[in-house]
Amino acid sequence: MRTVRRLLYRDIVGSVVLVALAFLALFFFFDFVDEIERMSRAGVGAGKAALLSLMETPGHFYELFPIAVLIGTIFSLARLAQSSEFTILRTGGLGPGRALGLLASLAFVFAALTFVTGDWAAPYFERQGDVMRARFVGDKAPSPRGAWLKDRQVVDGQERSFSVNVGRASSSGQLQDIRIYEFDTHGGLVARIQAKTANVDAKGLWRLIDVDRTDWLGGTGANRTPLVRETHEDHWDWQSSLHAGVIAAAVLPATSMSTIELYRYTQHLSAQEQSAQAHNIQFWHKAFYPFACFVMVALALPFAYLHGRAGGISLKVFGGIMLGISFVLLNNVAEHLGLLKDWTPWTVAAAPSLAYLALSLGAFGWLVRYR
Repeated sequence: MRTVRRLLYRDIVGSVVLVALAFLALFFFFDFVDEIERMSRAGVGAGKAALLSLMETPGHFYELFPIAVLIGTIFSLARLAQSSEFTILRTGGLGPGRALGLLASLAFVFAALTFVTGDWAAPYFERQGDVMRARFVGDKAPSPRGAWLKDRQVVDGQERSFSVNVGRASSSGQLQDIRIYEFDTHGGLVARIQAKTANVDAKGLWRLIDVDRTDWLGGTGANRTPLVRETHEDHWDWQSSLHAGVIAAAVLPATSMSTIELYRYTQHLSAQEQSAQAHNIQFWHKAFYPFACFVMVALALPFAYLHGRAGGISLKVFGGIMLGISFVLLNNVAEHLGLLKDWTPWTVAAAPSLAYLALSLGAFGWLVRYR
């Protein structure tokens, strides 16, 4: 069995790596064309554009790797079936259950690689790419990503709500163009704080710089006209429950957050009674996405049981590409439908994988029994 395992794993891994490299080379070329156009306007050479394109490669790897697993595994198993090697393995005792178990073990390694890439490598290199892009163009085009956040606190024995707008984050991670609106229990505006920059620590302490504060005070007399007080401070500290992790998650697009960042941000949105449906769906999609490698391997296994004359290898690979494209499309459609219909997030994320897993196991069982 060790020899069989080594034969299958070596052949499948080699095919998956080849397909993944082909995909990454294609997407690197597309990214390079886009980046060299941007960099040329800023007077930066092609080498910097190539480096920025490389920073996006882990993100593409994360998105494309399950499809590469499907196509590579189909290519490998179809080739083994075409040369009758897989038939010989079956004759030598490689039963359907054992074959499925061997491929499931390999799929676990693929899933672990997908998870590590999506949770650590891709977000890290994307942020490094943003920093380098801003440095190459002299920070003339900082990241336009901003966010609105909400917070609740008890101030002088009264509950106050805060709406916080972060304009953008600089290449150093410093927040810029901060606006904080404070409301009383009746929804009336109490104060407005504007700051050019801010730094937030892990405990939620905001260190605001160059602060303009406007307070609306209760008036006196019969008309009770509100009094307005405006002050300016060089530095001002504001304690909030919005710590650095929540801010980073809010500023980042949902697709580039790690699983733990998405979880923390959805918890924050739920605590502030804000709609978290989109981020909940994205969280469950990211949590289930590595398991797509198991689905892809299960989809590929029936191709090993097709007769060698039932279409050539190219036809089977083409079928695998169509299956992969349909899986991606179904995932995207399910996300949009789940958001529109307000479906349970984990069922939206799991339904496409479960449907394709059932399809693959059904096809596998039929082929084993009747072919």
